Order: sequence, then structure tokens, then C-alpha cells
Amino acid sequence: MLEHAQLIRGEATMPGLLRLRAKERGSQVALREKIHGIWQGRTWLEYYQTARRVAHGLTRLGLQRGDRIIIAAEDVPEWFYADLGAQMIGVQVVGIYPTNPWAEVQYIAGHCQARLAVTGDQEQTDKVLDAMREGNGLPHLQHIFCVDMKGLRRYEAGRPHAFEHLLELGDQLVAEDPLAERRLDDQIDALMPDDVNILVYTSGTTGPPKGAMLTHRNFVYGAYAYMVARQMTDKPFESVCYLPLCHVAERTYSTVQHLIAGGCVNFAESVDTVATNIREIGPTFFLGVPRIWEKLQQGFEFRMKDSGRVQRWLYRVGMKRGRVLSDRRAEKGHLASPVDRLEFGLWYLLLFRNMQRHMGLNRTHTRMCGGASVSPETLKFFDIIGLPVGQGYGLTEAGGLAFVQVPGRPFIRGSCGPAMEGVEWRLGEDNEVFVRSPGVFRGYLFDDKGTNDILSADGWIATGDIVEKHDGGEIAVVDRKKAIIITSGGKNIAPSEIENAIKDSPYVREAIVVGEGRKFLGGLVQIDFDTVGRWAAERDLQYTTYKSLTLLPEVIELVQGVINEVNSRFARVENVRRFVLLEKELDHDDGELTATQKVRRGLINKKFARELEIIYGSAP
Repeated sequence: MLEHAQLIRGEATMPGLLRLRAKERGSQVALREKIHGIWQGRTWLEYYQTARRVAHGLTRLGLQRGDRIIIAAEDVPEWFYADLGAQMIGVQVVGIYPTNPWAEVQYIAGHCQARLAVTGDQEQTDKVLDAMREGNGLPHLQHIFCVDMKGLRRYEAGRPHAFEHLLELGDQLVAEDPLAERRLDDQIDALMPDDVNILVYTSGTTGPPKGAMLTHRNFVYGAYAYMVARQMTDKPFESVCYLPLCHVAERTYSTVQHLIAGGCVNFAESVDTVATNIREIGPTFFLGVPRIWEKLQQGFEFRMKDSGRVQRWLYRVGMKRGRVLSDRRAEKGHLASPVDRLEFGLWYLLLFRNMQRHMGLNRTHTRMCGGASVSPETLKFFDIIGLPVGQGYGLTEAGGLAFVQVPGRPFIRGSCGPAMEGVEWRLGEDNEVFVRSPGVFRGYLFDDKGTNDILSADGWIATGDIVEKHDGGEIAVVDRKKAIIITSGGKNIAPSEIENAIKDSPYVREAIVVGEGRKFLGGLVQIDFDTVGRWAAERDLQYTTYKSLTLLPEVIELVQGVINEVNSRFARVENVRRFVLLEKELDHDDGELTATQKVRRGLINKKFARELEIIYGSAP
């Protein structure tokens, strides 16, 4: 295996690591998916050999080093095979979010000039076909291979083919060319750490998505530096893969960290079954977006409401005492007192152990929250029960992560932790953080201006994020530079802290604070349909749809109470004076959210003109 110094500099390629794993652990299970209700595994050798078949198949079709393919699919083993197989011959891989509508598929596939598409099922295939038919089409795209051909057998002959056909083309090449296998080995050997292997299209909150060109070095360095920071280089690795693999986070942890650590990646059946699949698998590493952690917490709290009187009492007292112990642990990074350790052990036996098992997280040694900011109360809940969740800070253009919380350090509220090994950083005049590391990307595809706006000649990235510096070299993100609100009175306000405080409530799914150029702040609030619906049912309030629920005076009063409580924690100028409940859930297809579920702030004035008029009237 590569030495620490080599890995921390990213001196490896992903296909090279896969070949090494197949040699060292060929018979061990690497990938596992549920087929007909039974978890079935595939070994490292099978993983490697199937990826080679893909590489040969792409070669048979004429793809060459520097070409690009897109993968539009849910998380399945074929994603890994296509990804690593393409990289073996120097073909760059572009992931497409399964939620992207056809117009966004067309933009990304057209912009990167993809020659081939791997799709997951009929839905994803239809998007690619629509993108080929509509508008300017996809003139460079020549082939489509679909993993699940259900519903596609009667489509136009030859489009799409089954993914298995791509593998068969690879087998044909090997059968016809005795030197094909040796040539592929030479191609893997010829790969360099600084070769671009993956393009990740940014979410486009303020404009069209940009294709960030990332290299083997970016990914290998980022994954390994995270493992070092979290002290998990010598710990077993078993994860559940369920977030979109086109996102830099899931790609880093499920693909690259897996290649470095070995172990096994388990593919969740769907996002809706994640909680069940976690309990079935018992992962040792778990990456969750804020919504997943919130759902795990809410699910258990709802369950406790239906429990017996003794169980509710035990839960109430245990969580109260656990909070005291959690606060003490936060001061020093661990429980220093033997009495505190003894008390925590008692509550672990009485309560916390069962809570951990119920969630399927009792075997985890490392837990992380990524993708967006999470409620401090949610983090506190998991820390209380002995499952502290780490946070970090990074961006796609810096290889995913640059700062991460480190075990054993005193907890600083809101902190993203210190910089990872190999990361240099500095603050600009307005406290924008600049980063330089082996994770920094090569630039944006076909966009020199965009690249020059963010990346300096000497390798520094202008992140666009305003941060605060804390003791020990830790930072806390204040907000995006472009998201800062300047009121008509000239007050600069970071909306994210207020928004997160509002979203601490289980009754609120999303909150958007507005007020640019206005006399006061307003709020656009999306209720959580499940929790508010349960609250309404307990009070015999009648509703039929999401909209009818938001129109209930009692629900408006409920949210007003949340707003009032949050306002009491902030200065008056930072108070949300008026709010409107959104009558529909924010949706990616309607252009209100990015593929990563972030609000498109640039469209707020257009999308929510009616709501803004209710808050402010027709004049600013």
C-alpha cells in the first residue's frame, strides 16, 4: 500500500488503487446490493474485472483519452463499474443528478460534449432521449447504455442498449485482440495523478452550472486527509451509499475512501429506505445530509411519544442528564471526570445503547454531516446519546473538504474544525476564506473567465464564503459572500444563521430570510408536511393537501410562535418582522432548488414576487 506521505500528496490514481485492492483483497466483498430482498456481495476482483470489461467496451466503441461520458443513474454497482472503467482509459466521467430534468441533462451533456451515456432506468433514459430530440439536441452523444431495461425493449432499435451489451463489447475486443489486456494495463500505468478524471457540475445557485475539472490527486488527497483528521486510517470501513454519486461528497467517501480503506460499500435500495437499510447493514462509517440526521432524530422522538409512561420518563430524564454530560464533554473534548464517565456508562446501558441500535448506528466509529448547515440541536441530540457527528467545510473546487472537526478537541459551537493536513488558508479583507491544497481543482471546463475569477495563478481558491476564526485555527462559516443582505439602513446581515435557527423547529422544513434594500427582514417559510400534519391531526384540525394545511390559522399561529422564539435570540434589526407560509413545497423541477437541494437565491424576487408583495407591499 502507498505510504502516508504519498497519499497525503495524492500520488495515486483511482484505477491504480482499484487494481491494488483487487490484488490484495480479491476474494473479499467490496460491493453489496439488495436483490429480491437478499443482500448479495461482489468481490474486489469482480469489481476490478467488470470495470476492465467496461474499459474494453468503451475502447471498442472508439472512445479515447480525454473523451467524456455521462452517468445518469441512482446509486448502483454499475455506477462504480462505469466510473472506474472509463477512468482506466483516461475517459473523463460526468455525473448527472437523478433529479435533473431533461433540460439540465441537455445543458450538462452538451456543455461537456459527452460521447456516451450510462443510464439507470427508463426515467433517466427518457431524459437523455428528450435532450437529444429537443432544441439543439446532443450532437456529440452517440451511445446510450441502460442498467435496468424494464420498459425499454420496444424503444428504437439500438437506442438504448443494455449495460450488459457494453460489457459484451469489451469481451469481444479481448477475444479479437490478444494484446488488449496488456494495452489496458499500460493505459492504467500511464495515468498520472494530475490527470482530470471527473467533472462535477456545481449546483448553480447564482447562474448556470459550471463543470469543475477534478483530478485523481484532488480526490485521493481529500479522502485520505479526511481519514487522517478523523483518526480512521486503521479502522474498518463499511458504509451505506445513498446520496447522488455525482456529488463530490458521496464520490469521495463511497468511491475513493473505499479504494483507500478497503472494506465494503452497501447500496441503499432508495433514499426512502435509508433508515431501514442502515439498521440492516450496521455501517461503521456514515455520511448524512442534515435532512437525514433530522429524520433519524424526529423518527425516534415520535416513537417515544407512543411509548409507555415509564419509557417516556426514562427518555426524558436520560436526555436531560445526557445534555449535562454532553456540555461537559464539549468543554474539554472528552469526559474528564470518572464520575461523569460512570454516569454516561449507566445511561448508555439503560437508554442510549438501545437508541443507537434502533437507528442502526451502534457500530459507527465515524459519522459526518455534509452538504449544508445543520441545526445545532440536532447535533446536540446525537452527541448526547454518544454518537457525535462531525462537520467540516469545503467546496467542490477544493476537492470537497478543507476543514474538518477533529475528535478529542473542545467543541466550539458552529465550528467546522481546523484545516486538514496539507491545507493552507488565509482570510481576505472582508473575512472571505482563501484555500490552497492538493485538493484544488484544475479549473472550469471551457470557462477561462470563471476559472480566473476563483483560482489565482499560484493556486489559491477564492471560496466566496465569509468565515470567523476561532481558537486553535478553527473556522466557522458566517454565510456566502453573495448571500449577505444589506438593508435600506445599511446594516449587513448574514441570513443563514437566522434561517438555521428557524429550521431548528421540527415544524419548519425550509426558511428563506429576505430583506435586501428593505427596511426590515421578512421570511418565506416552508412547513414540514409530516410533522405539522401530525401536529394538526393530534388537534383534530381538518386538511386535505399541503396548501390547505398552510392556510389553517392554527398552523400560521404555530409558525408565528417559532418566529417569535427565534427573534428573541437576535438583535431587533435581525428580527423577521413578517413572514409568509409557502403554499407548495420547494422543488428542483420548478427551478426553486438546485440538485443539491439548495435554494436558488438569484430567483427569489422572480419566483416569490407575490409572497414578497404580501410582506412588503408593492414598494421597497
